[in-house]
Amino acid sequence: MKENVQLAEAYFKDLRDIHQTGGGVKEESYYGSLSNLLNSIGKNLKPQVKCIIQLINRGAGHPDGGLFTKEQWDQGNEQSPLLGQVPSRGVIEIKATSDDTWVTADGEQVSKYWKKYQLVLVTNYLDFVLIGKDQKGSPVKLESYRVASSETDFWMKAAHPLKFAQDYGETFIEFLRRAMLQAAPVSSPRDLAWFLASYARTASARIEDKDIPAMKSVRSALEAALGLKFEGDKGEHFFRSTLVQTIFYGVFSAWVLWSRKRSYAAPDIFTWHDALWELKVPVMQALFGQIVTPAHVGPLELEDTLDWASSTLNRVDRASFFSTFEEGKAVQYFYEPFLEAVFVKSCRSWKYHKLELLVT
Repeated sequence: MKENVQLAEAYFKDLRDIHQTGGGVKEESYYGSLSNLLNSIGKNLKPQVKCIIQLINRGAGHPDGGLFTKEQWDQGNEQSPLLGQVPSRGVIEIKATSDDTWVTADGEQVSKYWKKYQLVLVTNYLDFVLIGKDQKGSPVKLESYRVASSETDFWMKAAHPLKFAQDYGETFIEFLRRAMLQAAPVSSPRDLAWFLASYARTASARIEDKDIPAMKSVRSALEAALGLKFEGDKGEHFFRSTLVQTIFYGVFSAWVLWSRKRSYAAPDIFTWHDALWELKVPVMQALFGQIVTPAHVGPLELEDTLDWASSTLNRVDRASFFSTFEEGKAVQYFYEPFLEAVFVKSCRSWKYHKLELLVT
């Protein structure tokens, strides 16, 4: 989306301008740039999320930042959260661009923050790691995102903020938006559709320029299932987009079938590997049998996005999710919001709707 590119460009430009003065310190001088970016994203979330830099010590040290939701704020004083509130969307640990975010994430200070707040976003401005908890309540790295391979690479790219944002802005802002929504309840088809569509867009961006000759059989299977041909450059783009859409939509459908067999209170954990076993439609079984394999998922760099999708599905309040409609209509209720979220610019056609027939 154009908005995501604009937000990323403003962030990269601000960091570049501060860096080029030569007068700032490595860590704190850039706090405002990150805070402005997070607040620009947060003001459009529901509920709104606000980033506050430099939190007080509540027994675990002073986090560099915290993410508060709108209801945590006194309506008469938007500069201060209600007395005693802790940031409901987690805290932020910020280091200099020369520091290693992954080393920081495994450090003692972040461990203290996690024990107190359960959700920590660790960053050095170019590398981000979100630490939350797994199904057993233990700390786990939920997601990560990197806009540059090194500090040197980052500042070289930041020298051209528009190009930098055009290359990374879409998926970068998507990651931050997901991080700010990580603690939000997922109880409706529309909420879940947004998350899975966000992962699908990230996956789609990853494979857009990849050479995938090994997927010829998958391409043929999709063409046969949809009754069309992916021809020329536009056809190639459509194939890749359809491929990713089918994978994530199929994983959701498999989760619905998996959920039907279990009590909503059951602690069982769903993984995307279960999709092949749960999907009963022959065409989808054939597609997943070819797509969701180490030979394809690994080279296409889809494994972590599918892990993230599984994690999101596992935090859905299934009792609430299925309470507003018949279980058998879950895919139907999910389908429209999923497409709307995937194709933000409304480029749908009858071809996209045919995908519903593959999993229902």
